[in-house]
Amino acid sequence: MSRLAVFAARVRETAHLMVGMPSYAAYCEHMRQHHPDHRQMTEAEFFRERQQARYGGKNGGRCC
Repeated sequence: MSRLAVFAARVRETAHLMVGMPSYAAYCEHMRQHHPDHRQMTEAEFFRERQQARYGGKNGGRCC
């Protein structure tokens, strides 16, 4: 992977963390280490699930 691609990936991950989006790579590593018998979500599934968890709850998107 080129230095530019690595930099772009880090910028993307930083932007996701700034808006409360957890790292997909960290999720994958956690699943490999702690839940090897479970299917990992795709990146798109992970994104949708995190969005739903954050904004799509019973309170109309409000956490409190």
